[in-house]
Amino acid sequence: MGEQPIFTTRAHVFQIDPNTKKNWVPASKQAVTVSYFYDVTRNSYRIISVDGAKVIINSTITPNMTFTKTSQKFGQWADSRANTVFGLGFSSEQQLTKFAEKFQEVKEAARLARDKSQEKIETSSNHSQASSINGTDDEKASSAGPANTHLKSENNKLKIALTQSAANVKKWEIELQTLRESNARLTTALQDSSASVEQWKRQFSLCHDENDRLRNKIDELEEQCSEINREKEKNTQLKRRIEELELELREKETELTDLRKQSEIIPQLMSECEYVSEKLEAAERDNQNLEDKVRSLKTDMEESKYRQRHLKVELKSFLEVLDGKIDDLHNFRRGLSKLGADN
Repeated sequence: MGEQPIFTTRAHVFQIDPNTKKNWVPASKQAVTVSYFYDVTRNSYRIISVDGAKVIINSTITPNMTFTKTSQKFGQWADSRANTVFGLGFSSEQQLTKFAEKFQEVKEAARLARDKSQEKIETSSNHSQASSINGTDDEKASSAGPANTHLKSENNKLKIALTQSAANVKKWEIELQTLRESNARLTTALQDSSASVEQWKRQFSLCHDENDRLRNKIDELEEQCSEINREKEKNTQLKRRIEELELELREKETELTDLRKQSEIIPQLMSECEYVSEKLEAAERDNQNLEDKVRSLKTDMEESKYRQRHLKVELKSFLEVLDGKIDDLHNFRRGLSKLGADN
């Protein structure tokens, strides 16, 4: 059936700097998929992560490995076969906790698989040794024949299996020693990493203080920028005012030019003004004469009106006398008519 994924998450992948063994080197530019795989045929567990076409984690889990949480969102483990230390940065503490719990489960499963494998090897070795001893006794007790030949053949096979088992045990002892040495190196690297964590914490504290100072500086700069903006607005207003004044100045200069042009004809205007003044004085004299004549005419008119009123009175008296004489004439005529009638 091959390998099957049993747990998957996303995280930022780091590896310890191989030169300093203290600093982390990013293995991915962004969060990538990190998965636990179980190999059914080999009964083994691996952590695998791929960034595009590049394999950035291929770590087989062994019982000697330990996953350590170094912060609320960061954890690490050492891989002696890869001769490095892997670090994972998660987006939340909950994801880190789930990954650590799964690491512990897989580590325990790897330990059980190793124990079962050792038990099988020990059982096979003991069985091979017992078969070899029994085969030797049978050779001593029995004579030559087909059964003895068959036992010799089985005994040779068991000897070969025992030799191979001994060689495997030796190989496993060497590998175990190698793993112990790698574990010691990784323990040292882990201690160095812990010291680096403390140093990073101090650096983080310093960075935090520096960040606060920079924020205060940014606030001051923003306030200064606000003042600069206000000054810019004032400068803009002043520029507009200057432009208006310059426009007014040009208009005044135009007016001044016109006045200068007009000043050139002032002598002519003054001569004309003097001529007009003389004519005005003559007109005033003529006007005075006319006023005297008007006053004389008014006096004559008043005298004429007085004479007219006097004439009207005399005319009225005359008419009244004339009316009386006409009445006397009429009476006289009537008297003559009556005398004529009487005669």
